[in-house]
Amino acid sequence: MRDKNVHILVVEDDDVDIMAIQRAFEKQNITNPLYIARNGLEALAILRDGNIPLPSIILLDINMPKMNGIEFLREIRKDRQLRSIPVVVLTTSDEERDINDAFKYNTAGYIVKPLSLPKFEDAISVLNLYWTLSELPPMNKVI
Repeated sequence: MRDKNVHILVVEDDDVDIMAIQRAFEKQNITNPLYIARNGLEALAILRDGNIPLPSIILLDINMPKMNGIEFLREIRKDRQLRSIPVVVLTTSDEERDINDAFKYNTAGYIVKPLSLPKFEDAISVLNLYWTLSELPPMNKVI
């Protein structure tokens, strides 16, 4: 049986949203290791420097400085070691262009952040079910 310890990288520039994710994890008793990057460039550096295990899943915001979510997706999908990491977009953008661009780069899902904390916690709970029930690619090997 494979190790189901799912490491999660959150790529998010908004401190309030980061705290909301952390609170939702705590409230839902989700104990998966959680790593934070503030933009796409920082996320790429974290993924490539080897100081943390490659994440089993990435939660990605779209609107960020330095490198936005779509630019980040474009980069990791070109990288042989990173391209198979499942990415779920978790963003405030409901723009059709952002949704289409995200799916063009093979996202596992696109969730518009709910405005209320209880609904946000529900969204995190559903994501937890996703990575708990899904067979995710083993990230310790190049695929």
